[in-house]
Amino acid sequence: MPAPAAHAADPVQPYQQNDYGNGGFHDILPPGQCRDVTLSEILSYQLDHSQVPGVCNNQKSMYENLVYATPGLQANQIDNYFKDESFGAKPADVQRTYSPHPGVTVVRDQFNVPHVYADNRSDLMFGAGYVGAEDRLFFMDALRHAGRGQLSSFAGGSNQGMDADVWANSPYTEADLQKQIDQADNLYGAEGVQLQQDLASYVAGINQYISEAYTDANKMPGEYLLIGKPLLPWKATDVIATAALVGGIFGKGGGGELANSAVFNSAVSKFGTGAGTNVWQDFREANDPEAPTTVHGTSFPYQNRTGIDPASVAIPDQGSIIDTSGGTPSLGGLLGGIGGLLGMSNALLVSGNESQSGHPVTVFGPQVSYFAPQILMEEDLHAPDFDARGTAFVGVNLFVLLGRGQDFAWSATSAGQDIIDTFAEKLCNTDGSPATITSQGYLWKGTCRPIENLERVNVITPNPADPSPPSVQTLTSQRTVHGIITKRGTVGGVPVAFAKLRSTYFHEADSARGFADFNTPSKVHDVKSFQQAASKIGFTFNWFYSDNKDIGYFNSGNNPVRADGTDPEFPSWGTGQWDWKGWNPDLNTADYTPFDQHPQVVNQDYITSWNNKQAPGFRAAEGNYGYGTIYRSLSLDDQIKQRIAGAAKATLPGLIDAMEVAGTTDLRGTQVLPYMLDVIRQAPGGVPGDLAATVNQLQAWSDSGAHRRDHNKDNVYDDSDSVRIMDAWWPSALDGAFRPALGDDLFNNLKAVIGFDDIPREQGSAYQEGWYGFMQKDLRDLLGDPVTGPYSRIYCGSGNLSACRDSLVASLRAAVATPYSSLYPGTGGSTPGCLDGGGGDAQMCHDAVHFQAVGGVGVKDISWINRPTFQQAVELFSHRPRSDAGNATPTKKPKRCKKNKRIKNKRLQKKKLKRCKKKQRRKAKA
Repeated sequence: MPAPAAHAADPVQPYQQNDYGNGGFHDILPPGQCRDVTLSEILSYQLDHSQVPGVCNNQKSMYENLVYATPGLQANQIDNYFKDESFGAKPADVQRTYSPHPGVTVVRDQFNVPHVYADNRSDLMFGAGYVGAEDRLFFMDALRHAGRGQLSSFAGGSNQGMDADVWANSPYTEADLQKQIDQADNLYGAEGVQLQQDLASYVAGINQYISEAYTDANKMPGEYLLIGKPLLPWKATDVIATAALVGGIFGKGGGGELANSAVFNSAVSKFGTGAGTNVWQDFREANDPEAPTTVHGTSFPYQNRTGIDPASVAIPDQGSIIDTSGGTPSLGGLLGGIGGLLGMSNALLVSGNESQSGHPVTVFGPQVSYFAPQILMEEDLHAPDFDARGTAFVGVNLFVLLGRGQDFAWSATSAGQDIIDTFAEKLCNTDGSPATITSQGYLWKGTCRPIENLERVNVITPNPADPSPPSVQTLTSQRTVHGIITKRGTVGGVPVAFAKLRSTYFHEADSARGFADFNTPSKVHDVKSFQQAASKIGFTFNWFYSDNKDIGYFNSGNNPVRADGTDPEFPSWGTGQWDWKGWNPDLNTADYTPFDQHPQVVNQDYITSWNNKQAPGFRAAEGNYGYGTIYRSLSLDDQIKQRIAGAAKATLPGLIDAMEVAGTTDLRGTQVLPYMLDVIRQAPGGVPGDLAATVNQLQAWSDSGAHRRDHNKDNVYDDSDSVRIMDAWWPSALDGAFRPALGDDLFNNLKAVIGFDDIPREQGSAYQEGWYGFMQKDLRDLLGDPVTGPYSRIYCGSGNLSACRDSLVASLRAAVATPYSSLYPGTGGSTPGCLDGGGGDAQMCHDAVHFQAVGGVGVKDISWINRPTFQQAVELFSHRPRSDAGNATPTKKPKRCKKNKRIKNKRLQKKKLKRCKKKQRRKAKA
């Protein structure tokens, strides 16, 4: 039972105060919660890479070693791989207790998790800011610079690519950032005022720590001395810049109209208008009926292509596009490739009806790549009507963004639905002269308006951590009422600039309203109130909820209501006639689709998400060609179905097994390889003799689950040779199967919008999108297997089985002969020792998860796993009183069971009465 309430004079609550989990919450965040490191610690690490502060590395082995315990994990082993996520710290685990501010107390446990207690919300926000700075100040500084496109001026020239990318997509002036703060009360009333106050208190907490660091060398992050940059005080706009960066990476979707147009134009050029449109639709797969979805069965129509007015569509002339964005791939630098990350999280929830205990079991978490220290930080926050524990992105940790409340847990995956549209601005000159492709005006609602110019100048100086030569980087972007201009070109010969309008542009801070509700017990008390809170979040996320009774899902996002007659696939004219409904360029607001049109479900037998399609009918964003027959969420579905088939029931250890088994699965090997081998077998003489052993070997690998893992710990994948052959065969097999039928231009344009493969790599995530569904569906049709929604034609061998087989045989022969050295770094068969403990051959090192060091101390790589970065494992058996008016919506008193006198049959009357009472007992028990 929860402990009694703490006295008001002592804000520190006992372990598990207001905690109805009774130990049912578990989590993990590798490599560890960490803290800011001093210069002496950095120097010690440089001399000996084993010298890593314990709290920066004490969760990594728990995370890494789970793979060796699965499948077959036992309930009593969960604590070996996940830590206790209860509120508070056990007395024996308390490492330090201190008060950075009157009314604020911080308790640090053995994992360095800060448990922050305050007498009121303002003090709690102060405490959150203080511990955020205490644990991640240098990382926070990096993010506030990155969010402004200024990381290279702070950390060195290797960050120029990221700065260019940020400034090309979400350039904000300081006035723009301040506008987001100032408009909160006007847009959201009391909620907006509260957020403004929260932000001010949070920033004050950060600055309190900074002021202490000026006089205490043990509090000053050592990285500042290495890069030779001063630690400057925090501003509220720094938080907005950070939120803009994070939301812009993980919480958006759409904006791919120009690339989509290029594929369409190529298809029409190759096959003609009718057949070309069909071919484009084959690969577009906007609403593939076979696509795995999070919501089963129920349709949520969105972006249907009906009633299109051709006058609204502005498809660019083929070959006319000029890139004006200045953006470059965000590779390298202090933050690695974070700017180019896709959404990578997953969620597995099984309802109480399908679990052994009768209560939901849940394993879920965000995948946000791997850093040392992590870009996520842990925190446990408590004040009157404020209880939450979990993680938040550093620099925006006012609230727990992903974690648990008093009696429920929640998490998210990136959704990526279409909240970005491209508008073709008709160019003009304000002096009335004829327009050209370089004109600096655009026509909107009958007026030639000047294009707004935005400039960022970064002065780059070398430092010991980044010795890039001194230089000056000048970044320019242009903006219209519809957003940032990315390209110029012509439409029907008319000069245009293409601008991207994102519904969350100028509104990155607004989503905090939903996060605040998640942390507030009086606001979120059941699955329905959680869904309402999630609906306040403008970013495109899939939200998941679990308590002792219910599981639920809701897809958030400011989904704009498009003008009638526009086509969601291609650019619309930006003259004003085709603007979003309710569009207000001064406030950057529009009409958004209502709550009930967002994909959602409660107590489905099981819910899975791995960034897959949300629901039937929910059209994929125009730049997303991946929602086809095969998606990596099938690996989760397959594992869960095995565990709830027939009379079987799921358990929490079994669900952890399901997640981890899926996490080492090569999606090509389980979902596509069997059909590739079947085609090779389709010949009068059977499989060619020189390939017989290889075909049998690959089939056995597929049948066993097609894993990339080293279960026997010999530093070589258990099926190393099968993995090698698959890695070599896949790209050449696709090239041979599709290029001849599509032609070079269309084939290459398709590769530009969706790559062949999403291979295991240092960021962990893999197999999110690729040509998996294209190949599998095409081969199934060729083999005569049932296909729902077949393509307009068969592509492999142009529909000739023998020709397709010959192509696959030739590419397989070449793959068998491909040496390790051409596929993986290092020399084939060597042991580079890249992994923690000194193991790993060249193949494993190629796949290995790398913790990008953001600062002066790093940690060793771990073997590849396709798994969330932060993860929770949850099974709850109790809940606060659902009728408690202080915490929850009062529950209705159950209706009294009584005989229905209208039923004349006495036997049936008694049966109905008995059934009613039984139902009430079951509800009461739940």
